[in-house]
Amino acid sequence: MLKNIWSNSFLKIPNFIKRFTPNLFIMKKRNTLQGKLIRNLFLILLFASTGCAAQPRLLALSKLDHTLAIIDPATNSVLARVPVGNDPHEVIAAADGKTAYVSIYGGGSFHELDIIDLISMKPLKTIDTRPLFGPHGLAFADGKVWFTAEGSKAVGCYNTSSGKVEWSMGTGQDRTHMIYVDKNADNIYATNVSSGTVSILEKTTSGQRENWEQTVIPLSRGVEGFDVSPTNHELWTVASDNGKIYILNPGTKKINETIDAKIGGANRLQFTPDGKRVLITSLRAGSVFIYDAKTRKEIAQVKVGTGAAGIMMPPDGSKAYIACSPDNYIAVVDLKTLKVLDHIDVGKNPDGLAWANVNR
Repeated sequence: MLKNIWSNSFLKIPNFIKRFTPNLFIMKKRNTLQGKLIRNLFLILLFASTGCAAQPRLLALSKLDHTLAIIDPATNSVLARVPVGNDPHEVIAAADGKTAYVSIYGGGSFHELDIIDLISMKPLKTIDTRPLFGPHGLAFADGKVWFTAEGSKAVGCYNTSSGKVEWSMGTGQDRTHMIYVDKNADNIYATNVSSGTVSILEKTTSGQRENWEQTVIPLSRGVEGFDVSPTNHELWTVASDNGKIYILNPGTKKINETIDAKIGGANRLQFTPDGKRVLITSLRAGSVFIYDAKTRKEIAQVKVGTGAAGIMMPPDGSKAYIACSPDNYIAVVDLKTLKVLDHIDVGKNPDGLAWANVNR
């Protein structure tokens, strides 16, 4: 058995351990107590080093069961269902993979962010976001949790180090709903559903004073799901009311193109990790609409249920996990064959999804 473990695991051994392997091979040939002890010590080091690798996890919220499902994407099995507050809508994982943050929305009236320990798979604590109401969209950047506060027409920032909501800025727009923050937290983008606009917030400095400036881009009522391309050159958003896709240039803050996609009930939009495709879900059609980001042409429509909402893809872009809210499952779509591979039961009315690399 030890021989099999050795041969199957050798390629995964860190270099600092491999330096000792010549002596270990010599010891293998000697049937001595010393040789056995050294080999067993090596295997302990091996298991310790390879066992610390980050474990990928899919996080999925059930809005009606008030739970966060932690899923092993290798088997599509639910490892735990962690209780959260009433009406959870979105979830995001911290960069270190140890914690997740859940927005407790309440149609804009609640004021909670729930923190979940992803290692113990248990709730940690609840953050009161008041005076900011209706936290919804979430992003993690620069060691902080950024969120929309729909009930306050604002965006806010929770500092994970200080444990405080340390910053906010008003948008003056109705239903500031979804959010994207670049990795340096210098630019914030948000869709304002009822105003039919996109807000671009840019951090500037004046001497030692930090300042933020907002540009509001009018589009169409119902703009909600959106994403920024991996190159940061394009922002795509889609309006549920007229079904049109709007492509913006974040640098010029201008509309580059409008596509009359006729995706009524459009809910979420996300680029594939390589930036080559764009996925759009529709709560009305129950399908995923897949577009070529370069040609702007529709590639396919994949029927996943009676209503499609949240989208999440692993870093390799091999699959898409689609929250089918009225169907009470997550549909797993193969992005090569464009076929539905599986369904995951995560509770009633699933919606918000996130990806985490859990470091134990």
